[in-house]
Formats: sequence, structure tokens, C-alpha cells
Amino acid sequence: MASNLVVVESPAKAKTIEKFLGKDFKVVSSFGHIRDLPKKNLGIDIENNFSPNYEISKDKKKVVSALIKDVSSSQTIWLATDEDREGEAIAWHLYEALSLKNKEVKRIAFHEITKNAVTRAIQKPRSIDFDLVNAQQARRVLDRIVGFKLSPVLWKKVKSGLSAGRVQSVAVRLIVEREKEIKSFEMKDFFSLSASFLNKSNQNLIANTNSNFSDLDDLNNFLNNSKNPQFFVSNLIVKPSKKTSPAPFTTSSLQQTASSKLGFSVTKTMLVAQKLYESGKITYMRTDSTNLSDDSTKQIKTFIEKKYGTEYSQSKKYATKSKNAQEAHEAIRPTNINETDITLGRDEQRLYDLIWNRTVASQMSDAVCEITTIEIKNKNNISSEIFFIAKGEVVKFPGFMKLLNTIDNESGILPSVLVDEPLSLQFMDGRQKFKKHKSRYNEASLVKKLEDLGIGRPSTYAPTISVIQRRNYVEKKDSEGYQREFIAVKFQNNEISQSTEKENTGVEKRKLFPTDIGVVANDFLVSNFEDVLNYNFTAQVEKDFDNIASGSLVWNDMIANFYSKFDPEISKVLEFAEKSVGQRLLGIDPETGKNVYVRIGRYGPMVQIGDTDETDDKPKFAGLQKNQKMDDITLNQALKLFEFPRMLGLFEGAELTVHLGRFGPYIKHNKNFVSINDLDPNVINLNQSIELVQKKREQDAQKCINTFDSEEPVIEVLNGRYGPYIKSNKKNYKIPKNNDPKKLSREDCLDIIKNSKK
Repeated sequence: MASNLVVVESPAKAKTIEKFLGKDFKVVSSFGHIRDLPKKNLGIDIENNFSPNYEISKDKKKVVSALIKDVSSSQTIWLATDEDREGEAIAWHLYEALSLKNKEVKRIAFHEITKNAVTRAIQKPRSIDFDLVNAQQARRVLDRIVGFKLSPVLWKKVKSGLSAGRVQSVAVRLIVEREKEIKSFEMKDFFSLSASFLNKSNQNLIANTNSNFSDLDDLNNFLNNSKNPQFFVSNLIVKPSKKTSPAPFTTSSLQQTASSKLGFSVTKTMLVAQKLYESGKITYMRTDSTNLSDDSTKQIKTFIEKKYGTEYSQSKKYATKSKNAQEAHEAIRPTNINETDITLGRDEQRLYDLIWNRTVASQMSDAVCEITTIEIKNKNNISSEIFFIAKGEVVKFPGFMKLLNTIDNESGILPSVLVDEPLSLQFMDGRQKFKKHKSRYNEASLVKKLEDLGIGRPSTYAPTISVIQRRNYVEKKDSEGYQREFIAVKFQNNEISQSTEKENTGVEKRKLFPTDIGVVANDFLVSNFEDVLNYNFTAQVEKDFDNIASGSLVWNDMIANFYSKFDPEISKVLEFAEKSVGQRLLGIDPETGKNVYVRIGRYGPMVQIGDTDETDDKPKFAGLQKNQKMDDITLNQALKLFEFPRMLGLFEGAELTVHLGRFGPYIKHNKNFVSINDLDPNVINLNQSIELVQKKREQDAQKCINTFDSEEPVIEVLNGRYGPYIKSNKKNYKIPKNNDPKKLSREDCLDIIKNSKK
């Protein structure tokens, strides 16, 4: 029997810590939070100073029972949950749920899971920090009040099943407002001009004009004034410059860099980082600090000097940009800088490499560069405000770029020229360009925007972005772009020629687009609850949480102040606000003469023919296809939706028809349904449909390995996306690896079902 019981949140963390402690310590996991507010009701006693009514989660009752048993046979309980507010709250919930008042309880925390860190924590235990607990409690209570009170308003005024949240709704607002900016953007064109010159040594020099041309006439005027030119070097500027090494990673900067360099989603980055942390490879991954410990900087300095030389080492302290850094954590860094290869998965290695490189680079010397600027003018048009500029950069000392970049000292080098040196013009190329609208957010840039606005904290970014996609307010998708014509102009041998060329533009990858439901729900919330969805208000709330964490604000007072203004607003909107379904009149149906609308319906965006107050005929409804949007669907496109189901013909004596469903278009044949996928339901023909039906039959035949239907319950052994499995009574069961699915008997299947975990 171990006299010391250490409780952590995750089994992986428990496994790592157990290696560092002796036989007198037993390490167990709570598997995250064990208590929370009830799901079925508000769970907050408004009249009793907003006291939360926590309950043990259903899926944690067995965990808690096992923990209580472990507690009863231990003398000292060590609560070793994470060192942030969330971890502090979990420690407090464990203290309460496990009834530890009469036990010797010690709170320990460490920002890295190494033997030294765990040993130091054991030697310097502390008590639970209730200021941190209350800061997390305030966030949970406020978010529950906002979500629980706002969501029913959306059910009544917009669509049933919707939800709202204090941070998630603000994130959706950012995406919706960006989309509206893009839709209202007026695309203006301009013209750029570049030129190719030869110096006296016949070396090529490419330069661009110092400003663009507003239109084609301006460009042509400049070119006409450039005939029989005498270009020369009018000015030569050489300036030293330096590139500063980047700061170590915070949660936000790691998410952004992993997105751009590795293509990881925000959620994936945090899951992989969690594995690295729990395996003892990196420090704690939820932090807004760029600070590195003295011990780690010394270790990094030794490594750099040994591998690259002393001139590459430059110890630095970085100021944390966030004004409201949550706690004095370290930045995200490797726990052992000498460890470059880790025995984990490929994704873990790639993210670890990113963190390792950034950490080492942060303590390396700045790169020293030399920037050369050549100004080129035409003696025949010397008074012109427009002239040519060529810029080049030479790396004199790579510094940190030796690690983060592959340096090519030849890149960016300009040919040697002197002031007043004549240059021979080869040609000038002009082309029409178009001003671009702001980019749509991707997950990483949305995190940066939230951080810049002071909204959310390291622990909230990934869950927020995940939930707005899961609830279908926002979708992540690619845009293939479109072909656009542009005018190209060439000046050569004193002749001006013009042509029209094509380019592909508007291509976007993994960008966040608001859905129709997201837009309508956002517009309703913004127009009726501007205070709650106000960016400054949401940022101020985060500052309030910080003040609670520092002990300068009482959490109940903060909630009471908010509620006194929020609750009357809810009542007012429920009573007086009009129902908002984003309805738009598309026109008149030529067949019936009735109005045609697009709006949010019970199952999402839909088209409606006829008004609901008409007494003769009920309105007709049709759902929008996945690629259609409420704000740009036309009357003709809307009316086409009512041409379904389309009868294509007969196959094997049965009708074959095309339908539009909630989850996209499909073919129906003999009570069987086949998804159309990427084919257009308006033009798909009989032969294409028969081919899809036959292909589905082949897939279904391959799916079924065996069926036992001689008695109840019916049991099927099937091939699935993740391998063979057993299906019975509408439930699926995993087949153990040592069993051959083709050789399973009915009795074997019943045994597997009986012994399967829920």
C-alpha cells in the first residue's frame, strides 16, 4: 500500500510521473474534470449569490468511486493537476468530491514533466489557490448564464436547436463581418510596371516603378514619354540592417505557425502538443508567456556554442506581448534541448521539431544583412515623379537564420553599378492588377485576431474554434477561385504593344466561411444584444477574470454586475423582438404568381413559394443545396429546386429518381438510396445513375463479411471505414486484433459483445 497518492488529470501524465517517483507513491488519473454544472438546468442559484450547483458527471462516477477507494488507503494526497486556472479548479473539485478535509492534502504543479521538475514540486508543495479557482469558476458561471439565457431566445426568434456563447458568438461575428466586407468590396484596378536593364558589364538588372499607375492611360502616357530613353543610376543607397530572432512559442504563436508550416488545425496542434507535454518532451502548452527559465537558457547557450560557435549565441529575454498574461508560465520549449529525436508519432516529431527550432533560434544572434537600393531615372524624362527602384539584400552573417532558413548568399545580390552609370533598357512589362479584399480568416489568423482583441485565453482558442464549426455556424473549406482577364502591356524597341491574358484568382485553402444559419443568428444577436457581442466588452470580461485571479476582484460581484443588466435585456427581447429568419424576397413564381422567398427553416436554409397567411394553398418548401447560399441564390436557381424528384427512367423494372435531401442530392431505387456526391442533380442522366447504383451494390457486398439471422438478435460482421466490426441491435462493437473476422461464429460474436466496453 502506497502512503502517497498523486492525482493528475490524464493517464499519459500519470504514466510519465510514475517513472520519477518511488514505490511509496501511487499515481492515478481523474481523466479531466470530474464535476461540472448540470446539463439539464441552469445549475446556478441566482438568489444565493450565483452559487454554482456542481454535480459529478455521469461518465466520471466510476472514476470518482475508484479515487475515493485509493484515498482511503493513502496518508497524503498530492493534487498534481496542471498549473493554470483550469488545473487549479480541477484540484479544488477533487478536494471537494473526494472529501479530503480530514486528509493531509498537498497541491503541487510543474510546467514540465521531468524528474527534476516533479522532485522540486514535491519538495515545495502549496495549498490550493482559491483566487485561481474563482477566476475559472467565474468564467464557467458567466458562460453558462450567457449560453443558457441566450440560446432559448434564438430557439424562439430564429430556429430551434441553436446555441449562443459569450466567446463563440463573438468569434462567429468576426467571421460574418469579414464575409460582409468581402461581399461589399469594390474591386478597383491599377497598373504596375517593371523593367529589365543591362549595366555596362552586360549584367541584368530588374527594377519596378516606385509607384503604380491609376489606369491604362496613365501607364501609356509614361511609356510614350519613355521613347528613346537614356536611363542611368540616379542614386545608390547601401544600408546595414538586421533581422531579429523570433520569440519562443506561446500557445497562440504555436497554433499559427503549426497551421502555416505543417497544415495543422488549431485543435490538432493542441492535441499533439498535449501528447508531447504528457510524455515529458515539452513544457506546458497553454501559455501566453515568452519567458524562458535561466536553467533552460544556459542549456541552450551551451548547445549553440558547441554546434555553431560562440558568435552564434546571444542570450535574450523576450517581453510578453499580452497585457493580461494569465500566469507567469514559461514559453513552450523542449524540456531537454539535447534531445532532437523523440520516439513518438510522426505528427509529434514534426511539432516537436518546430518547437525545438524556434526555442534554439530565440537564443541565437541576430542576422546581419546589407540592403542595397538602386534608383534609376530617365534623362529624357528627369522631372517625372515616377522612376525605377531595384532592391537587393545580402546576408553578411546568418545568425539565427542558419537554423530557421536555408541561406543562399547569392540570392538578392544586385549587379555592381555606380552613380550616373548609364543603363541599357531591354524592355518594360506593364500589367493590370486588382486591389484585393481582406483575406478570410483561417483558424490561425482567427486565433491571432482574438488574441489581438484581448478575447479568450490560451486554453479557450481551440475549443472556441472547434465548437463554432461543430455547431454549423462556420465551415472550413477551400475556394477554387475563378478565371479573370487582365491587360498586359509591353514596351520594347520604342514600340508599345497590348494584349489580353487570363489568370486564375481567388483560390483559398482551409478558410472559415460563415454558414447561412451563422449569418442569420449573428445578425439577430448583434442587433439585440450588442453589449454581449461587443469586442471591447468581451475583452473587459477577460481582464475581470485576471483581476479575480490576482485577488483584486470578488467573482460573485463581477457576475452580479453583469447579470443586473443582462437579464432585463433578455426579457425585453423575448417580448418585443421580431422573429428573424433572414427572409429575402427573390421574386414571383411565373407558374403560380406567388412570392418566392429564401429563409431559414426548421432544417436550415430553404426556398418558400407562397405566403404563410394564404388560405387557399399552403406554401411549398425546398431545401437549398450545399453549394447554394441564401444571400446570392437567384430566382431561377430557387425554382429549379422544385423540379425534384426527377424521374430518370426505369432500371430492373423499378423507377429511378433523383431527390434533394437534408444531407445533399441522392438517387432512390427500390427503397435504396445512393448519394450523388459531386454530380449535378439537375443534369445527371439515367446511365450515370445506374452506374452509381451498381457501384453501391458492390461496396455493400464487400462490406458484409457474415450475417447470423436465424435467431434474435440479428448479428452482422461488417467491413467498416476503420476495419471489421460487429453490428447488433443498432450498436457497433470492435473486433479484437487476434480474431479473424471471417472465422467468427455467432457464439464468438456474442462473447465479444458481452465483453466490450461501453
